[in-house]
Amino acid sequence: MKRGRSKCQSFTPSEGRNKRHWSVTPAYVQRPTEETWGSLPHHVVLHIFQYLSLVDRARASSVCRRWNHVFHIPDLWRRFEFELNQPATSYLRSTHPDLIQQIIKRHAQHLQYVSFKVDSCTESAEAACNILSQLVNCTIKTLGLISTARPSFMDMSQSHFVSALTVLFVNSKSLSSIKIDDTPVDDPSLKVLVANNSDTLKLLKMSSCPHVSPAAQCILCVADQCHGLRELALNYHLLSDKLLLALSSEKHVHLEHLRIDVVSENPGQAQFHTIKKSSWDALIRHSPQVNIVMYFFLYEEEFEPFFREETPVTHLYFGRAVSKDMLGRIGLNCPRLVELVVCANGLEPLDEELIRIAECCKSLTAIGLGECEVTCSGFMEFVKMCGGRLSQLSIMEEVLISDNTYIEQIHSEVSKHLGRIWFPDMMPTW
Repeated sequence: MKRGRSKCQSFTPSEGRNKRHWSVTPAYVQRPTEETWGSLPHHVVLHIFQYLSLVDRARASSVCRRWNHVFHIPDLWRRFEFELNQPATSYLRSTHPDLIQQIIKRHAQHLQYVSFKVDSCTESAEAACNILSQLVNCTIKTLGLISTARPSFMDMSQSHFVSALTVLFVNSKSLSSIKIDDTPVDDPSLKVLVANNSDTLKLLKMSSCPHVSPAAQCILCVADQCHGLRELALNYHLLSDKLLLALSSEKHVHLEHLRIDVVSENPGQAQFHTIKKSSWDALIRHSPQVNIVMYFFLYEEEFEPFFREETPVTHLYFGRAVSKDMLGRIGLNCPRLVELVVCANGLEPLDEELIRIAECCKSLTAIGLGECEVTCSGFMEFVKMCGGRLSQLSIMEEVLISDNTYIEQIHSEVSKHLGRIWFPDMMPTW
């Protein structure tokens, strides 16, 4: 009888040419297959791609068909930043035109979080608007127009900018966050924004937008109809009692951040109005946790209308010199103050003003003083009154004036009251 090979066993010759030895391997044991980068599962490759820059991701997509397929998965194109720079005037890398066209053609409908970073050239701003005008089949949720240098959007044609922005406002219908500082956005385009995105808008930053007029009251329309708005940034000339009352209505959610830029380019030419205390009080009753941030770029004679009454500001930044009188009013009328930064002051010590701020501003946790003067003893008294609640204390050594207390003693004494090691900041010597 002819004996056949068993079905449950396979025979392979051992190494060695003349050996009669045979090794037995069960048939049900699967031989290991060779793993390659191209055989990685889609979700693993996708996870890796999310950590790569766009350039590295594009290079990796040429490895194999599987990786190229992952490269075009919509999840990778939810968030994108267009960098538009002119080689002659900027050292920053620019998004390649071919890639821009590929994104518009294949991934426009996937884009949700989009930003444009442009340099100081008008051509870059115009290129950004050209891309915006082509995003017609998209559901963008956040939009940021960022000028990395001088605001080039202000130099381009206003009609071109407004037209491109309006296309996006009309087609998205789900915008929740918009940053359009330093742009020629105007009142009609704000109306289009509200008409199409009032239910979803939560953040609007539009500081330094000179074509938006307080008389047209379009910003009031934003507050009246966008009840989900949680963060708003604008120039002081757009702030009004009506706007604060609209943000305090029962229909409106609690406001979280209100940023106000108070700017004057030419001394004496800008007239600043006063906001009523009752309007501020209404806002705080409605949104007790709101952060009110004010950036001042004024000349000393222009501070007259501010802080004559109690103002619920939480963060104050002075980019130019501020008078002693102004700092004294802050100590009296800003009880919610959390952070104070003073770029410069005159040649008179600020001891009394700082001590008053320490007494009245019980929430103060951060302070920075630039070109000011404070006696060492006055500074020590301020720190002693504030104690360990000062999480940030930035004072240039040149600010401190020796009197009964010497600068050499400041380090140890301040460190003791703060509960941590502290040194004054040193002026760079380059």
